[in-house]
Amino acid sequence: MLESSLQQIVSPQLTKHNITLHLKRDDLLHPLISGNKWRKLKYNLIAMNTQGKNELVTFGGAFSNHIHACAAAGKEFNFKTHGIIRGPELDLNNPTLQFAQQAGMQLHPVTRLEYRERNKPDYLTSLQTRFPNAYLLPEGGTNEAALLGCKELAESLPHSDYIVCPTGSGGTLAGLIEGASLNTHVIGVAVLKQAEYLIDEIKSLSKRANSQHNWQLLCDHHGGGYGKFSEQLWQFCQSMLAAQQLPLEPIYSGKMMFALWQLIDQGFFPSGSKIIAIHTGGLQGLNGLRYRKLI
Repeated sequence: MLESSLQQIVSPQLTKHNITLHLKRDDLLHPLISGNKWRKLKYNLIAMNTQGKNELVTFGGAFSNHIHACAAAGKEFNFKTHGIIRGPELDLNNPTLQFAQQAGMQLHPVTRLEYRERNKPDYLTSLQTRFPNAYLLPEGGTNEAALLGCKELAESLPHSDYIVCPTGSGGTLAGLIEGASLNTHVIGVAVLKQAEYLIDEIKSLSKRANSQHNWQLLCDHHGGGYGKFSEQLWQFCQSMLAAQQLPLEPIYSGKMMFALWQLIDQGFFPSGSKIIAIHTGGLQGLNGLRYRKLI
């Protein structure tokens, strides 16, 4: 199993509040299949192989980290990939879709109406009929197999008082809850608006989340919603690159680190706390933000 490094972050702010902060650099796991996408795909690809499937069908938006990672995995491990893309039209100048196509993924644009069917049993049955040799993987890669990889991540970490991660679909947070020790507090920073519904989603994914109280989802640090971010947040990401040699994007890990910085300033963490934050990758998204002239 590949393992990523722990990078200690040193700053006057951390010294002032007597906080020790390390970042688990899962963005460095693989040049193209990085972060939580590697973790989520690992046991799904094992299951796919066990089931004798030689194609992967999955879902994502036009700038999806998940689509990018699945396309890269298909090329790396020599299996066919299909992306059901929320459309209805494909912009093949978009760097994410361009990469996916170059990696051999077949792109299937669908209307937003059809895309909403992506988790419904009838729709999935029709896709399985259309692609009989395919393993179907949900949007974002979150399922029981994905949780095993994220659980493994938690089990690989040295002891800390807190583990913090960005939260989109809830799969990474659920897996970390499964693998973390009871005396470690696991915190998810929701990157989308009105994310309270994810609490039930996490409880449905993780049995331990139902019976344990050592975790929470923070829903007030979304910066305006999924994919939205302020100039202040982007400046923070750039300052972390300059000061810490830490590359961040403002959609997931950058948003989490910005929230963490504010929480530390507010005295959220007791003096002497040891925190490990998870860099969940997704740096390919920076190309998409440049393409859309958002940075």
